[in-house]
Amino acid sequence: MKLEVKVISKEIIKPSSPTPHHLRHYQLSFLDQVSPMVYNPVVLFYSFHGIADFNRTSVSEKLKKSLSHVLTRFYPLAGRLNTNSFIDCNDKGVPYLEAKVMGKLVDVIQNPVPGDLNHLVPFVLDDITNITFGVQLNVFDCGGIAIGACLSHQIADGLSFFTFLNCWAGIARGEAEAVLPNPQFVSAKLFPPKNISGFDPRSGIMKENIVCKMFVFDASTVENLRARYALENEKRPTRVEALSAFIWSRYVAVTREQYGPHRTYAMIHAVNLRPKMQPPLPPDSFGNYYRITMTIPSLSTGEECVKQVRDEIKKIDNDYVTKLQEGNEHLDFLKDSSYRVLVKGELVSFNITSLCRFPLYDADFGWGKPTWVGSPALTFKNLLVFIDTKNGGGIEAYVSLNVEDMSKFQADEELLACINNK
Repeated sequence: MKLEVKVISKEIIKPSSPTPHHLRHYQLSFLDQVSPMVYNPVVLFYSFHGIADFNRTSVSEKLKKSLSHVLTRFYPLAGRLNTNSFIDCNDKGVPYLEAKVMGKLVDVIQNPVPGDLNHLVPFVLDDITNITFGVQLNVFDCGGIAIGACLSHQIADGLSFFTFLNCWAGIARGEAEAVLPNPQFVSAKLFPPKNISGFDPRSGIMKENIVCKMFVFDASTVENLRARYALENEKRPTRVEALSAFIWSRYVAVTREQYGPHRTYAMIHAVNLRPKMQPPLPPDSFGNYYRITMTIPSLSTGEECVKQVRDEIKKIDNDYVTKLQEGNEHLDFLKDSSYRVLVKGELVSFNITSLCRFPLYDADFGWGKPTWVGSPALTFKNLLVFIDTKNGGGIEAYVSLNVEDMSKFQADEELLACINNK
């Protein structure tokens, strides 16, 4: 059943105080420049069971007032993007939509369909504009709500997004200024902008024939996979390493015949740079602080796959970051033969992003922490996103494939034996 959502109002929320003149020009960093031209989305669901004084108007007013205040701290979000270069921090504000959802919140979170969640956010994800942030308050017939938010990937990564959301929530529930995150806007100083002519930040974005499904792996299944892929004399695989290897191996198994024995498969992981730097950057450093690794695993065993991925990720260290900051080889990855093979389609890539251990469930606006946090479907082919389950140590895996590959993947018996779908 398709989710029926009707937008009932739209307004612009501006910062509660003007941005100082010396902060009006926010320069994008090199890492911002090469980030995908899409909106990163999230939907926070809140049940209101037992809350007798729930009132949509008061909830909305609290969200709008606190949003206005948090925009003074995160001032670039209320500005307007000027090409792929800088943000004019002109305080024009962010869109704030309200919508009615026909149905019950519990039905959505018990049987989540990522594509349906796209109706709960304010923007079409691949229709990027000069507006960098927007919010949609969704009110269900049962009284529950879902806060759908989108942040342009051109200015920030996932960790920055949740830092912002949690600061907003802290202001809404009246937390003292001193304990709120104090965002650091230093990315352009650390990674100065560069000439990226010839690079297309829209590469990889697909509009049609892509389907996203969520598969839930409980903690015991993940632990079994960690044990299965363990190598002697090696550190035990992390949850993400083990699950990455398993899902990738099942994808290869069901598509190898289609793509042919000579096609090369690659795993691409996004890696957070903050802890890799010396000294490490604090988590509230705002911007895009990630790079990608490309691993071309041998198709033999999952154990070797885990080791190869780990070896590639180890290469992203402080020396790597220093070269990224200082060297003239800043776009070498675009000239690299494996990247060219990837763009030409000679390489079958699987892109993996993990939001595990991120503070997804901390956003308490005054009515408790989220009942569930979900991700709308993203417009990338062969994309895998990991999110922690709220309780129990499991992982929700969002898998985006073309329709033909998904029909084979979701029918794979080894996969079906491991999933615990909601």
